[in-house]
Amino acid sequence: MSEQTTFPRLLQDLATSRPGDVAMQEKLYGIWQPLTWAEYAERVRDFAHGLASFGVGRGEIVAVLGDNRPEWLIAELAAQSIGSAVVGIYPTSIGEELEHILSVSAARVVVAEDQEQVDKLLRLKEEHGAGLQIERVVFYDPHGLEEYTDPWLVDFTEVERQGRAWGEQHAGWFDEQVAAGSPEDIAVICTTSGTTSKPKLGELSHANLLAMADHLTDIDPVDKSFRYVSFLPFAWIGEQMLAVACGLSRGLTLSFPEDASTQRADLREIGPDVMFSPPRIWESMLSEVQVRIDEAGWLKRKVFGWGYDVGDRAAQARVSGKASGGLMARAADLVSTRPVRDQLGLTRVKRAYTGGAPLGPDVFRFFHAIGVNLKQIYGQTEICGIAVVHRDDDIAFNTVGTPIPGTDLRISDDGEILLRSASVFRGYHKNPEATSEAVDAEGWLHTGDAGYLDENGHLVVIDRAKDVLTAPDGSRYSSAFIENKLKFSPYVEEAVTFGPERAGQGMTAMITIDPGTVGSWAEHERLSYTTYTDLAGKEEVYDLLAEEITRANEDLPEPIRVQRFVLLHKQLDPDDDEITRTRKVRRNVIDERYKDIISALREAQDEARISSRVTYQDGSSVVRELALRIFDLTTYEIPQGRGRRPVWSGRR
Repeated sequence: MSEQTTFPRLLQDLATSRPGDVAMQEKLYGIWQPLTWAEYAERVRDFAHGLASFGVGRGEIVAVLGDNRPEWLIAELAAQSIGSAVVGIYPTSIGEELEHILSVSAARVVVAEDQEQVDKLLRLKEEHGAGLQIERVVFYDPHGLEEYTDPWLVDFTEVERQGRAWGEQHAGWFDEQVAAGSPEDIAVICTTSGTTSKPKLGELSHANLLAMADHLTDIDPVDKSFRYVSFLPFAWIGEQMLAVACGLSRGLTLSFPEDASTQRADLREIGPDVMFSPPRIWESMLSEVQVRIDEAGWLKRKVFGWGYDVGDRAAQARVSGKASGGLMARAADLVSTRPVRDQLGLTRVKRAYTGGAPLGPDVFRFFHAIGVNLKQIYGQTEICGIAVVHRDDDIAFNTVGTPIPGTDLRISDDGEILLRSASVFRGYHKNPEATSEAVDAEGWLHTGDAGYLDENGHLVVIDRAKDVLTAPDGSRYSSAFIENKLKFSPYVEEAVTFGPERAGQGMTAMITIDPGTVGSWAEHERLSYTTYTDLAGKEEVYDLLAEEITRANEDLPEPIRVQRFVLLHKQLDPDDDEITRTRKVRRNVIDERYKDIISALREAQDEARISSRVTYQDGSSVVRELALRIFDLTTYEIPQGRGRRPVWSGRR
């Protein structure tokens, strides 16, 4: 690929060489609506002209707020075509987070999806109007906005119409702007995860992203026949990495599900060739399999159990580079594991990736056992999302693989992972101090993660360097490692562990239950409940989780086994700043908000008393006093004769 390539030039090339091929398709009212490369390029041209008519010029930033739709990418490519950049905002962002991104980026034009997103922006206008520079809000789903009269607002299609008229008066202008674009221009601005503070805005150039796409596809080739289902937010670097950078450089067809409720069905219908998702997606898929298997008859359970065992042995051989075929493996795949892959929409997947947070080795192994070529990747927003990945025949379930071509990796004297490549970002927007802390004079990106290289040269990521703890025996350990062990249980949605503060205290955990799987279990046990809080407080649910955590403890070294746990009365919520939009726990918020619970856990109390505000649908709220039981595992024993739960089942 030419070093002078930009995303808009790639789109122009595809519109010329493959004008009638489908570039993307969106499902509307149950029917897939295709958009060819020529039509895609034409809509980008019209919208770019529309932005120009608003006065948007080179070096500015356009914000996009909403779910994945063709209009998201049309707006992104249009802005890039005229020398602007886009900053993506998660559709779940609200309040202070939304205001922070819009004020730092100084965006004058915001492209918003629908009424929900428009309402957020209108509310911000009332509260922070003086601190924002927004002049136009362009919406691409007009449903519910017909009666809105705010002069801020304009329909996406109207901007395209105005753009066509503006373009007729400025013939040749668009092509000049695309030709003037440089690979070093900012293409997108992605927010960091913001686990400890407000998210920073990382500037990524066309050259950064396309270098990453080239290096990744050197290992895992992708061609124009590949299908990709885009359902993760474009604000996330992971989706920019595969859907945009790899998508445009290799000419993939993108498919957009109708909405979140049809996502799984649409995924099955398309049957993607390549897939990239954070651990929460793979964990939810495993939970779905466990629920389905538990609801099946004894014969189906028996057949799947046999097929899984055969597949697991074959996977162990395959990931070690050994022959894994044989008649039994093919038979097991045909009658047992292939139907499960088909239900998950993974039948055609040639390779799948997980990243953004650690994936538990047990979950990782499950997908290989059912025949999914899943690979762990490691990277950050600051290096275009990927720097390290597993190879097809060299996968270890407790590592993240080896560096991709063009990437240098070393471990500093204090154990920090350092990375260097052509994909290292330009810097944090309007934050030179943080940029100089992240990238040193030699170009090394200081990740802030602790890790080491194993005997095979694979990178093992321990945790954020500041979160690495020391066990009583002097060994270093990661809270994330323990939490992933706990989250392998289908009944655990989130786990946060706390190390001892002084001698005599043990490891403790705060657990949020998975309402779907625990609710299904409760129905099977004929256990009635009303709300999440009611379910989480049931004695039977505590006993269920006690067995699950005890099983997880069996796989952990003695010094870091969980001794006490509490089931939280609510799920952790990004709107409450407890987790990020990519579901990473904000430990500083947890430590402050739940300090009384954490103290009660460490002090081995019987319960923790907290105040909780409950808000009802009519807007009224009430403060309730709750007593949360603390379960002591040091005196707990699993009932005799109860076997270990199979990996693929939620049943004891």
